Amino acid sequence: MESEGAVKDVLIGVVVFAIIFGGALVGMFLAKVLPDPHLSAESRDAIRTIMATLGTLSAVVLGLLTGSSISSLAEKEGELRAAGVQFIMLDRTLAEYGPETAPIRALARDLLAERIGQIWPEEGGAVSLTALGSGAGINLVQRDLFDLSPRTEQQRWLRSNALEATNTIAQSRWTTIEQIGSRFPWAFFVVVVSWLALIFASFGLFAPRNASVIAALLVAAFALAGPIFMMLEMDQPYGGLVKIPSTSLRVALDQMGRS
Repeated sequence: MESEGAVKDVLIGVVVFAIIFGGALVGMFLAKVLPDPHLSAESRDAIRTIMATLGTLSAVVLGLLTGSSISSLAEKEGELRAAGVQFIMLDRTLAEYGPETAPIRALARDLLAERIGQIWPEEGGAVSLTALGSGAGINLVQRDLFDLSPRTEQQRWLRSNALEATNTIAQSRWTTIEQIGSRFPWAFFVVVVSWLALIFASFGLFAPRNASVIAALLVAAFALAGPIFMMLEMDQPYGGLVKIPSTSLRVALDQMGRS
C-alpha cells in the first residue's frame, strides 16, 4: 500500500509535468497569434540567447536540489546504520560483563525489533511519528544498567561503555524523529519549475507544429518531471517508493544475542 506521502509526490510530479508541457503548448499557441515581427529571425536569436541563460540557471538549481536530496538520504541512512552498530556494541559489551546481563540483552534486542517494525511497518506505509516517539525505549535498558552492581574494575568500565552506547542509541531515535517531515526547499522548486515552463514555451514558439515535435516535447517534459519526483521521494525516505533499506538494523538484530 502506498503511503500518503508517495501519492502526494506522484501528484506533484504530474502537476510539474503538466506545467512544463503546458508551457510548450502555450508557446505553440502564441506562435499562431503573435504578429510576424515577434517571430522574426532577430527575435528568435534574442529569445534563444535569453532562454539559454535561463536553461543554465535551471540546470544549476536542479543540480543543487538533487545534491541536497541525495545528501539528505545518505545522512538518514547513515544515522540508522550507526544506530545498528551501537546496538551490536551494546550487546557485545553486556556479554562481556557477565551472564547476569542476559535479560538486559534480550530487552535491547526486543527494542531493536520494535524500532524496525516502527520504521518499516509490515503492512506498508510511512513511519508513524506517534509510534516512533511513544514508549520509554532504550531508557528501560538504562534503568536496568543502573541496577547492576559491578564487582570489578572491568565490570564498572563495561557498564560505563554500555551506558554510553544507550545514550547514543537514544540520540539516534530522536534524530530519526526530527528527520521526519519535509525540509525540501519549495521556493527554489517553484522557481525552477517556472523557468522550465518558460523554456518549453520558447521551444513551442519556434518549433514546427507536428506530431513528432509534440511527442519530443512530451518525452522531454516527462524526463524532467521524473527526477523532480525522485527528489521529493528522497527527501522523505521513510515511506514511499524510495525507502531506506532496513538491512543495517536487521543485520544488527541478527547479530545480537549470539555471543
